[in-house]
Amino acid sequence: MNKFSLNLILVLLLLVGFVGYNSIYVVYEGTKGIVTRFGKVVRNSNGDLNISDPGLHFKVPFIDHVKAMDVRIQTISSSADRFVTSEKKDVIIDSYVKWQILDPATYYLTTAGGNKMQAEELLRRRINNSLRSQIGRLTIHQIVSGQSGKDSTYEENDFDASGDGQILTDNVSSSQSKRDEVMQNALKDIGASAKALGIKIVDVRMKQINLPPEVSNSIYQRMRAERDAVAKLHRSQGRKEAEAIKAHADREVVVKIAEAERQARTLRGEGDAEATRIYAQAYSQNPTLFEFLRSMDAYRTSMASGNDVLVLEPDSEFFKYFNNTNAVLK
Repeated sequence: MNKFSLNLILVLLLLVGFVGYNSIYVVYEGTKGIVTRFGKVVRNSNGDLNISDPGLHFKVPFIDHVKAMDVRIQTISSSADRFVTSEKKDVIIDSYVKWQILDPATYYLTTAGGNKMQAEELLRRRINNSLRSQIGRLTIHQIVSGQSGKDSTYEENDFDASGDGQILTDNVSSSQSKRDEVMQNALKDIGASAKALGIKIVDVRMKQINLPPEVSNSIYQRMRAERDAVAKLHRSQGRKEAEAIKAHADREVVVKIAEAERQARTLRGEGDAEATRIYAQAYSQNPTLFEFLRSMDAYRTSMASGNDVLVLEPDSEFFKYFNNTNAVLK
């Protein structure tokens, strides 16, 4: 075998390898492949688009081309947009959507060959229209508080502490029910129209709600007025309770003082009666001695200071023990 033959065999092997390499393609996990030939989609024997599942596949080299489409769940984060409530007031809502390719064939045909940017733009339009329809049925009170009644009010925790009129949905557990209802309705509306694109809408959520400055200012004023009214109510109730407690305490004091005075008078009367009894008993045993002792007590009391002057007759009964030293012995 000459050198020319060896070179020819080498070229043929390289050509076969190159052709073989271009005859196979790999569809990775989480993606689907569509084969096009001369710009047209290759169809199977049933006339449907030939969708390639993850794995190793074969194609006609240099003629067929493979378009890979990501069929995993993807997210569209829409920029904050202005919506109008049933009160004709504006709210700025930031939302996001989770979506997934459900029918690769329909998706490919309706999005100009599986153009993701075009698919997301079509979804944004549908999402925006559906949210506008849902938000337009609610008032700001219902959106913020999550209540369907007319008497729903704002809670202070619904608002961001930065003071820019932002309402954080993650901080308001009580508001989830109404917003979830809005999102579920939007999910149904968008899901029905998204099926025409071969897309499945997995979830629709609000990230946050911002109020325009002119709206947030009026809400803050209303919140302040409501809190002032609640504070006044609590203060009035506190004063009422304080007056009731004070009146009860005063009544208890009067009752206890009266009871104490009654007991004191009773004890004092009993003591006086006992003293009178003792005096009477002592007097009955030795009246002369008793009279003498009482006279001595009277002398001591009247002359205790030493500066007292008594103007009495010498034969007065008061001085009978001075004039008659034997009187006590009688």
